[in-house]
Amino acid sequence: MSISDEFQADIEALPNILQRKYALLRDLDKSLQEIQRQNEQRCEQEIDDMKRGIKSGSITPNSSLLKFSDDALDEQKHAIRIADEKVALAVQVYDLVDTHIQQLDQCLKKFDEDLRRERETIATAGSPPAPENSNVKSGKSGETSNRGRKKTRLATATAAASASASASAAATANSSSMELDIPVDPNEPTYCFCNQVSYGEMVACDNPDCKIEWFHYGCVGLKEQPKGKWYCSDCVGTQRRRKTK
Repeated sequence: MSISDEFQADIEALPNILQRKYALLRDLDKSLQEIQRQNEQRCEQEIDDMKRGIKSGSITPNSSLLKFSDDALDEQKHAIRIADEKVALAVQVYDLVDTHIQQLDQCLKKFDEDLRRERETIATAGSPPAPENSNVKSGKSGETSNRGRKKTRLATATAAASASASASAAATANSSSMELDIPVDPNEPTYCFCNQVSYGEMVACDNPDCKIEWFHYGCVGLKEQPKGKWYCSDCVGTQRRRKTK
């Protein structure tokens, strides 16, 4: 299980855990308020008794002898224990939320690292264009036919295209037609019946006199590399007309 999956599983359980802890906090607070109310009433009653005793002369006005009863002191100690328990529970809630925040930071950091590596891979995947006078057209490399041209190839994104635009173009290369939305070099040559720049997988016509030469798979109805020689529809029509003469 990845870090993101673990974090998602933990975060889904977090609301229920927090709800239980908040409910316990409310119960403790309610108990604390009740004990404080009882203790205040008891202390007020004992203070009134002391005042009456002093006035009647039954109690000597000696500060060392004037103190609350053991019951009142026990209630105060009990209230302090509940207050300490509330503080401890609040710290637990804070630490729990802080732990999930740290986990989220780790997931975001890992996501950024994966995205950076993916972009670097895409950036370094392309090969530099070949010279204009070579047997292979600019941007084409790989296996060649008897004319020195490859049958198929995966076109690399142009320098001006972003990584996401390049991935989008490759994913839709098999469509019957495509209008490129990515910025391209106006000097880059165009190919195929659609008169677009190179993208996705392309196939070369085996007719050495073909005017177009390279075609996108989707534009000529191909889904995979053709076996043997392959000719575009224009060249096939030209060959048929020659045979009929």
